[in-house]
Amino acid sequence: MLKRKIDLYLKEWKSNKDRNPLVVYGARQIGKTTSILEFAKNNYKNYIYINFFDSPEYKDICNDGYSPERIIFRISMHNPEFVFSNKNTLIFFDEAQEFPDILTALKFFKLDSEYDVIVSGSMLGVNYAGVKSIPVGFKTDYHMYSLDFEEFLWAKGYKEEHIEDLYNHMKNAIPFSSEQYAVFSRLFKEYITVGGMPKAVDYYISDKTLERVVLYQKQLYLDYETDIKKYVFGLDAARVVNFYRHITPMLARENHKFQISKIEHGARNRNYLGCEDWLRDAGVITVSYNVNDLTLPLKGNEKETDKRVYYLDNSLLMSSLDSESTEKIRVNEEFEIFNGAVTESIVAEALIKSGYEGLYFYKNEEGTLELDFIVRAKDNIIPLEVKTNRGRSKSLNTILKEERLKFGVKLTAQNIGFANNKYTFPYFLAFLLKRFLSDVTTWD
Repeated sequence: MLKRKIDLYLKEWKSNKDRNPLVVYGARQIGKTTSILEFAKNNYKNYIYINFFDSPEYKDICNDGYSPERIIFRISMHNPEFVFSNKNTLIFFDEAQEFPDILTALKFFKLDSEYDVIVSGSMLGVNYAGVKSIPVGFKTDYHMYSLDFEEFLWAKGYKEEHIEDLYNHMKNAIPFSSEQYAVFSRLFKEYITVGGMPKAVDYYISDKTLERVVLYQKQLYLDYETDIKKYVFGLDAARVVNFYRHITPMLARENHKFQISKIEHGARNRNYLGCEDWLRDAGVITVSYNVNDLTLPLKGNEKETDKRVYYLDNSLLMSSLDSESTEKIRVNEEFEIFNGAVTESIVAEALIKSGYEGLYFYKNEEGTLELDFIVRAKDNIIPLEVKTNRGRSKSLNTILKEERLKFGVKLTAQNIGFANNKYTFPYFLAFLLKRFLSDVTTWD
């Protein structure tokens, strides 16, 4: 049983006396069901588990209305052995993408307050449109992701004190010993190769080989494509699949720019409207937009046609590469291939998983200055550069000459350092970056 960040969140949710029904959403196979069932077993006298995919007969439970009394009655008609005890029962509706209208009932469960309710599904973000009445104010949403690097370290046996030691080095700009740096660099390279899908991590830890990991990654990539064909409504599913299949080729380009015109001959942006949104709502991708200038707020300054698309789990990138490229990464650790797309993608993933709601990069009109990511920390704009070699950070150094930018960050395969208003951190600290930037801007 992998330790997950949602475990603590669920306990905090239950401790809130005024808790809403909880909606847990995210991509498929990231561990939602496993974590919620474990929580239910350990924290409730009784729990009711209804999986709308495995047990489609339960899709009739709202036929008589949305009151908890009528829903529970119909559930009991299907399974009279279910035990409902007031104030000590969790009702867990799983695979709700198969019956999204269950979300309409959450308002009434909240008002009734006799039972705790959790709803989970892998396509809820794209299925909200099919819900009769979204219960705004009567539910709490939690976006779950596959394992981030911190959770991967937990899976490898590392404890909270190890994480805090990493952060203290980062916070105080103290370089790691050569041994510590080598250990965590190796662990991060393992994470890049394995990805964060729980089953892949379990395979890797139990087998200590990549055989089952690689097979699983390839099947997962195909399963996601199958989901697109099954759950896309109101769009051309073939075009969503085409968009999905071109994420890796676009990242392999020198500028990593995703261009619709490069997908197929004669393709236009209007032909692919909604494809990006569907994949993002499904939890498959995240998108980074070029901002017009380095001013706040970042949202609103973006150029919608100038974007980069990243997977939300690196296993999808690994499984979509050709065999020669994956061998270079797994065997030779050549993470600089595809113009640094691998490391840039894994940093994008880390930023989203750490809590950033959107991603932005900067490229001036002349194309002479380019920054891989731009983030906000309180009222400060922080430029981030992801370097695959030890070369000079020309764009970052130039940007930092502007007075309104206090400092910048370079993520690279180097130890911790600070010089000329620029922090240098190894890639494996990317998961702590949001915490660090929040703290350092407070100190200032």
